[in-house]
Amino acid sequence: MQRRLYSLLGNSQKLDGGAMFGNAPKPLWERWAAADDRNRIDLACRALLVVEDERKILFEAGIGSFFEPKMRDRFGVNESHHVLLESLSAIGLTDADIDVVVLSHLHFDHAGGLLSTWAEDKPATLLFPNAQFVVGKVAWERAQHPHPRDRASFIPDLNRQLAHSGRLEVVEDEASAVLGAEYRFHRSDGHTPGMLLTEFDGSLGPIVFAADLIPGRPWVHRSITMGYDRFPEQLIDEKAQLLTDLVERNGRLFFTHDPACALARVTLDERNRFGSTGVVEHLDGVLA
Repeated sequence: MQRRLYSLLGNSQKLDGGAMFGNAPKPLWERWAAADDRNRIDLACRALLVVEDERKILFEAGIGSFFEPKMRDRFGVNESHHVLLESLSAIGLTDADIDVVVLSHLHFDHAGGLLSTWAEDKPATLLFPNAQFVVGKVAWERAQHPHPRDRASFIPDLNRQLAHSGRLEVVEDEASAVLGAEYRFHRSDGHTPGMLLTEFDGSLGPIVFAADLIPGRPWVHRSITMGYDRFPEQLIDEKAQLLTDLVERNGRLFFTHDPACALARVTLDERNRFGSTGVVEHLDGVLA
């Protein structure tokens, strides 16, 4: 099967640098990300589009533009229009052309782009009218019944619209009937219970959509976690297991939140430290 890969930018966001780097001190993390006067760092919300012969698969939809202006300011979303739809249009597509949307989890900065742009006195509606939506069972249950610590990360009305769409596949194991056997999942519970990282084969080795297990190149470092992670020690163990496996198989990671890098290969040096190389800033229809 021939696949073409596109990295599609959605709406950007800014989050507190200290929260994004957990217990790492600022003199360390500011080497990787410059903070603004509110201590926020720039973050992308990048989707991966896989174009097959007969279908188009979108991995996540970013934060989108569903927030009202006050919330856009709080999360540093500078654009009031729906950037992901603009990115699709740039390659000749609309949301109606997407056949499958795969959601690693349902936090608003990964799934908010499924909703239409905020308008006063007008409820947001579900976009991607012809797509089937794929999400893990545990992640779906978490979105329905969040813990007080992460309740604000979910969009209750999005959950309702997905449930009522008749096009939602809730995955219970490592395979999806909608995606098929050429795609498999790595489950991670450290950031949020039931997050699914999708893997598929490329001509140069496997590619894994890293989601929030490894949101960008700095988080490839084993001990770097986020303050948003539910179970940081478990996340470090999950990360080490995945990265070790990808080093052995010459694998690459697709980053959703790295503002400067879409894809990179995982490395392990002589001091047993993980890193990345072969940085690709943008994918524009390259063969997988």
